[in-house]
Amino acid sequence: MQIPKSSKVVTSYEKIKPFIHHTPVLSSTDLNKKIGTNIWLKCENFQKVGAFKFRGACNAVLPLEFRIAKNGVATHSSGNHGQAIAKAAQIKGIPAYIVMPENAPKVKIQAVKDYGAEIVFCEPTQLSRESTLKEVIQRTSSHFVHPYDDSDVVLGQASAAWEFLHEIPELELIITPVGGGGLLSGSILAAEAFHANENRPLCKVIAAEPEQANDAYRSMLSGTIQSLTNKQITNPTIADGLRTTIGNIPFRIMSRANTEIICVSEESIVHAMRYIWERFNMIIEASCAVPIAALLEKKITPSFKNIGVIITGGNVDLDNLPWNNDS
Repeated sequence: MQIPKSSKVVTSYEKIKPFIHHTPVLSSTDLNKKIGTNIWLKCENFQKVGAFKFRGACNAVLPLEFRIAKNGVATHSSGNHGQAIAKAAQIKGIPAYIVMPENAPKVKIQAVKDYGAEIVFCEPTQLSRESTLKEVIQRTSSHFVHPYDDSDVVLGQASAAWEFLHEIPELELIITPVGGGGLLSGSILAAEAFHANENRPLCKVIAAEPEQANDAYRSMLSGTIQSLTNKQITNPTIADGLRTTIGNIPFRIMSRANTEIICVSEESIVHAMRYIWERFNMIIEASCAVPIAALLEKKITPSFKNIGVIITGGNVDLDNLPWNNDS
């Protein structure tokens, strides 16, 4: 698999620009004071389908030739990528088949249905996702769009950081969550493209992930892709969007950039999620609270004058909020 070139970030963005929202950037005096520097939030929870995933789905689905797209598209997803593929397929007028784990949040399952896709449930393991998807593709002859290990998806996700850097060009650091690595690797490409095109200093890109799903951290340490442990699978992180294994294309981009991964506790994720809800009056998922948790835990040096965080999504089961589940 070929690594996408950072020079393609611009052309990909121009291609999907008519279909996506240019999401807002917010800041808070209280958050800046807590961290000791300027923090900017790129709010992809206000993106179509409520998550950044729509960017990658647009770039992967909308340009497909008829001979490839005629039987529809298929993917596996815990929710947001599934919604994004379903919506992009709806726009293109083709079927979508989404394999989802049985424990996916109800709000995400319903959204996929509302976009007209067919859902096939599987056990909440990577192996089950992939085997079930194989059966679906054999039955439908649909085209597989990987959630993150796909050059077009990565380039589409890069558009979030590309917009971010143009709005706040003085950013010195961008922090993303990391699950499969599509957004993280795309953000690295966007920073490289912005550096080359705008003749600005290269913005550093790092990621945060749950300690209970620290496969990206272990992968960067070992130099090879690591999977979630059995314990992490049976006792999963609250950040459901990050319960995936790093893709090969993202990992190669991350490795080339020697990307730093910071791990945070479940308690800090819940605290950060609630903090953003209360201070910003904004619904965010547990997955995108992970970088905020890293900041609030003081695991990132405040020596950067301007730090950007990509808030990845806001599709939350309101009947199952984590702070209402405390014993």
